[in-house]
Amino acid sequence: MIRPLDSAARAELSRNLPHWSLVEGRDAIRRRFRFADFSAAWGFMSRVALVAERMDHHPEWSNVWNRVEILLTTHDAGGLSERDVAMAQAIDQIEPARLM
Repeated sequence: MIRPLDSAARAELSRNLPHWSLVEGRDAIRRRFRFADFSAAWGFMSRVALVAERMDHHPEWSNVWNRVEILLTTHDAGGLSERDVAMAQAIDQIEPARLM
């Protein structure tokens, strides 16, 4: 069973994931990205999709032209878990490839 983040881990979220924010009304974190154009945004999403598949943890996300929004929560845990933190950190490793 996947457990939700404990209070100590939650307290560290802003330090460990400075570009991510808590989602109001949900036990989730979100990050918004902006790219030079649709192709750059789609390429980023493709790279994230490969990581997500490897980690077996798939984000909720949306794309409109040069913008991508990613929301992470673990449904099996009923909210945020270490899986979300690990996925966000993996996404942050991809982030330098973005163009804007």
